[in-house]
Amino acid sequence: MAIEEVVMIENSSILQDEIIAHRLGLTPLKTDLDAYSTPEECECKSEFGCPQCRVTLTLDAEAKEGTRTVYSGEVISENPEIVPVSDKIPIVKLAKNQKLKLEAYARLGIGKTHAKWQPVSMCAYKYYPKITPPTEKCDDCSKCVDMCPKKVLAIKDEKVDVRDLLACNLCMDCVDACPQKPSPLKVEWAKDAFVMNIESTGALPPERVLREATKLLGKQLNEFEEQIKAGPQ
Repeated sequence: MAIEEVVMIENSSILQDEIIAHRLGLTPLKTDLDAYSTPEECECKSEFGCPQCRVTLTLDAEAKEGTRTVYSGEVISENPEIVPVSDKIPIVKLAKNQKLKLEAYARLGIGKTHAKWQPVSMCAYKYYPKITPPTEKCDDCSKCVDMCPKKVLAIKDEKVDVRDLLACNLCMDCVDACPQKPSPLKVEWAKDAFVMNIESTGALPPERVLREATKLLGKQLNEFEEQIKAGPQ
């Protein structure tokens, strides 16, 4: 959910209407996916939207005593569940006697259309490491342990042991440092597993983001399969 349209009622601040609308659009909103539908799928079929596909938010701020900052916590939503993820996101600074009054409309969307509908601020993956330490004690076994920049390995009972598997970034420095060739220390990656790091903007929990992403991917694959079966048009 993100703000798409802003109606400026009064703006005497130094920022133009478009800049304030842009800042409001990029303010992450807590989202209830089960309570709303996208405008394209909503039964109202109206360009103005309805309570099932749109949320109205208002902002009425004024600097009476002196310069002050207007924060996202001053945005009032008709639905208390659809609010900014933080009350401390600055929107604009007002000098004395300046005022900002507006009405905004938020709706569901996808990141492919605009970045403001992206539910994550960071999403990355890496291979899942697979480390097989030597089964027997070897000479100079501490060399591979000391060489590892991530401190993945450790010495336990005079043998090399895995201390922190997920810290491994598969740089292979430990294997190269082993005096034995070929090295009895095996470092590789799993062929069917990945480590994913998802950082949410706060709009949705990371678990829900991943579930919804897999749903969309499955839908796109089904559509692609149907197009293949239909053949060239």
